Amino acid sequence: MVNDRGAERVRGGHLWIYASDILGFEPAPPPPEATAPVRVRDRRGRELGLADWSPQSQIRLRLLSRGAGDTADGAWLRQRLEAALAYRRRVVRESDAYRLVSAEADGLPGLIVDRYGAALSLQALTWGMAARQDAIVALLERLLTPQVIVERNDVKVREREGLPLRSGMLRGESARAEVAIHGLRFALDLLEGQKTGAFLDQRENWLAAAQWARAFQVESALDVFCYQGGFALHLARACKRVEAVDSSRPALEAADANAARNGLENIDWVEANAFDLLKHYDQGGNQFDMVVLDPPAFAKSRSALEAAIGGYKEINLRALKMLKPGGLLISCSCSHHLAESELLGLMAAAAADARRPLTILERRGQALDHPVLLAVPESAYLKCVVAVAR
Repeated sequence: MVNDRGAERVRGGHLWIYASDILGFEPAPPPPEATAPVRVRDRRGRELGLADWSPQSQIRLRLLSRGAGDTADGAWLRQRLEAALAYRRRVVRESDAYRLVSAEADGLPGLIVDRYGAALSLQALTWGMAARQDAIVALLERLLTPQVIVERNDVKVREREGLPLRSGMLRGESARAEVAIHGLRFALDLLEGQKTGAFLDQRENWLAAAQWARAFQVESALDVFCYQGGFALHLARACKRVEAVDSSRPALEAADANAARNGLENIDWVEANAFDLLKHYDQGGNQFDMVVLDPPAFAKSRSALEAAIGGYKEINLRALKMLKPGGLLISCSCSHHLAESELLGLMAAAAADARRPLTILERRGQALDHPVLLAVPESAYLKCVVAVAR
């Protein structure tokens, strides 16, 4: 039974009910292997739906279904997975690497499945999905016949659920995968890379960056926080010279190998702290036709937002100072707690400090295979602003 606040949130379309929303007695925690979906009712006894219960998380309940009498059985699970796959077949273009299941946005809260060619990488992040993992793997094998399935259940959110951290092979012999994205080949290690093996949510923005570079006849581009080179490799096909910066040597080595795999020789890979390098380039008068900023999440909590805004503003200010007149700035944030309006505000403040008026060309988000559920704002996290500086 939940209070009026929790019931109103659910009726508004959200899927989460917090521990503070629950009224009265909670049952004893079930064993981790028990799926244990529970019926959720408001304080008047009216049914709200069926939910997975997480006894240790502040997100105590995650709604699975709203229909009275619905059950989260094998047929339900298969229907949700088939619907997720059908949606991706409609929206994914020029890539065999994409998000197949995006948790709440696909009606499967706590479950992430990414496809990398003939391989799948999954995360079961809640008690309910962890209990269903064997059934999920069996269904994925029947639906897609992958050669490899790995689990990347090594993320900290599982600790908040009281679940163990682990990663490894579930099917197949090798976690190495090779994928094609917009005509480029990428080799990935699904057990070593970030997230489930790579960042797929920027995939469509990589292509857009190259399209803008061609439109503005960009010759020199700087890709900051490049990781394994998604932006850099796409830009290398549109620009004469690309410089790509990251602090991780293994990431740069993987990016360089992917550049060689695609016959791209016009990228300089630079191992450096991005803040230090931007300051050095700014003070040294380095100039570029285009700068891409794709930092990690600076604001991982609401309490970290103020400091994060300072960090975002600094890198945008440095980038603006080194842009040639008419140069392009692509500024990204994957911090859910930083709203798009806040990103635009700090970019405006940086532009004012740099005395470089900015014109917004495009506002973008995450790739279409990372859908946004309107009533769950947490599902919309990636911002990507394309602007031109005078």
